[in-house]
Amino acid sequence: MSEARADFVIVGSTPTARLVAGLLASTHGKAVVFSGESQSGYRLPRAVDLSVAQITRPESWALLRAGLPEALKLISRIGGRRAWSRIDPIFFSEMPDGKEALAHIRHMALAFGHAAELVPSSALGMGRDGLLLRDAVLLHRPTLEAGLDRWLEQHRVRRLLDGDALTVHADGSAELVSGEDRVEIGQAVLADDAAILAHAPKALWPPLLTRRVHSTVATEPTRPMAAALMHRLDTGLTLVQQAERGIAAIGPGAIDPFAAALGVLLGREREFRQAGQSSYEAVVTADAAPAVGRLSGSGPDVLAGLGPTGAFLAPAIARWLCGVAAPAENAWLGARLVDRPTAASAVAEFGGMA
Repeated sequence: MSEARADFVIVGSTPTARLVAGLLASTHGKAVVFSGESQSGYRLPRAVDLSVAQITRPESWALLRAGLPEALKLISRIGGRRAWSRIDPIFFSEMPDGKEALAHIRHMALAFGHAAELVPSSALGMGRDGLLLRDAVLLHRPTLEAGLDRWLEQHRVRRLLDGDALTVHADGSAELVSGEDRVEIGQAVLADDAAILAHAPKALWPPLLTRRVHSTVATEPTRPMAAALMHRLDTGLTLVQQAERGIAAIGPGAIDPFAAALGVLLGREREFRQAGQSSYEAVVTADAAPAVGRLSGSGPDVLAGLGPTGAFLAPAIARWLCGVAAPAENAWLGARLVDRPTAASAVAEFGGMA
């Protein structure tokens, strides 16, 4: 049996996972193994990749604003112009707390130079407040994923093959066995929910992280929504209207109550027929803020709770993993370590603890 060594294994199937893996190899000169399926072209979506989100922390807006040009240039080079588009998403709420959060998000967006407009209730339904954020960037996963896979190959990132066995150890290291080859890996990074659920050692599972059932429902073509992408703060539901006018609804909850709530939300004037559905486990944080770093301080690294903006933070995350992050990146990521207390969170976002 031949033996080799690698610096990192990145486990995950999202654009964030692929970007971090490729950046570690191409920019930082690390030997990288990548474990992740190519699936966005045939599986119902479980998330969206968007350059804005329902964030209320000024330091998060600042980090996104600073990092967006770098990330977008990289994504365009890898996936081409068809890998992303501009979009004007709407965030909305029916509840008092959500409406208050929308006002704060608008204040933050405007302070960081992002056009933000109130949406009249006539466009959303009685009792709902809405906020439209202009010129956000939406990634197109099927197109981008193909480019990312080519990019990983160009930079000699080793991919797991059918029959390969990856073992993640409690000390953060990992081992890959592929036929007669054995690769010792210095550090494992569990870069999406499925990776955390599959590989995080049970003894190291942190109080901050919780498993939660999520669902996706795809509809047949129906009437246009108020915006091509809408997010309901009260429930965490995201609606994306596809080019053929079908809707992909993504959010927490088992299929039956999720589909029922979707019907109420869309209303009788937009009756829909389901074209597909799926349920799956997701990982959420108690304070609704991202969670990064090593489990128990010395185990595998995790990337959890990044929301739709994770791909745009990938360059900063790769630098941080290599110990060369800028001071603002170090401060932001260091404040969001996965072993932080679950009470009195200093980084809580809307939807988490006060």
